[in-house]
Amino acid sequence: PLTMPPELLRAHQKLDAAVDKAYELSGGKKTYKSDAERVAFLLELYQKYTSLLPADSVRPKRRAKSAAAQ
Repeated sequence: PLTMPPELLRAHQKLDAAVDKAYELSGGKKTYKSDAERVAFLLELYQKYTSLLPADSVRPKRRAKSAAAQ
């Protein structure tokens, strides 16, 4: 952030505040000590919600019949 243009830094800070506000109801803090803390919370939330999805069922691929087998 030290080399980031001031207007871009402000935009990032506004975005961080919006993300924090959006996830407060999901148990997120109002503010985070660091970006790493925010990302850790978001990844935990992602894992929680994606674990509720059904596992992809892997079907065996059907082999095409060879000309000799016909």
